[in-house]
Amino acid sequence: MKQGRSSFGSMSSTVPCLLLLFFCFSGSAEAYKNYTVGDSIGWFDNTEKPDVNYQKWAANKEFSLGDFLIFNTDTNHSVVQTYNLTTYKLCDYDDAQDKDTNQWSTSDPSNTQTHPVTVAVPLVKEGMTYFFSGDYDGDQCKNGQQFKINVTYGQGLPKSLKTSPEDAPSPASPVAGDDDSAPDTIVPSNFSNPKEESDDDKDSDKQKSSSVSILMYAQLHIVLLGILFLF
Repeated sequence: MKQGRSSFGSMSSTVPCLLLLFFCFSGSAEAYKNYTVGDSIGWFDNTEKPDVNYQKWAANKEFSLGDFLIFNTDTNHSVVQTYNLTTYKLCDYDDAQDKDTNQWSTSDPSNTQTHPVTVAVPLVKEGMTYFFSGDYDGDQCKNGQQFKINVTYGQGLPKSLKTSPEDAPSPASPVAGDDDSAPDTIVPSNFSNPKEESDDDKDSDKQKSSSVSILMYAQLHIVLLGILFLF
């Protein structure tokens, strides 16, 4: 009886360990993410949306290479991305260097009729990245339309964003439209979340999925054999 109790005690402590090992090894990698800046509020300054707090919105999120930020705004607000802290603090991109600052969309303050614009910005560089609207001499930025994030390596850049400098996505300007039209969508040419895959990419993904499935099946098989052995 003592031996039986000892075996059961050993089994009860070993089974959870085996299951824990299984789940650790079988976890799949996280997918790239799209983040809608400000969620339902969109991308505006606090004179238009008094409740905006983009730094608070970004605080609990983990941003990685290959993720996209989606800015839902209008033609009266712009999207500026910079890696330069001074440019960010000044809310002014006029003297910024081309290599550290991109204006993804431009506003048209002279246009009395605004219309919606959606801007997709890829995260392609590790480290601190800053965003703001630089229009009206920086007033929108100073009125809350700004935030900073830290971009981690994560899974690294997907193939679609590993481009040479000549092929890198370039900022774009909104196309004129009227209030009743659908939002203009400003995206880099290789916006890929989701993207249409070529046949080669699909075959590669199927092979990877098959390999992961086989590996997970083998791991589960080993765990079950270990449990049966204990009995």
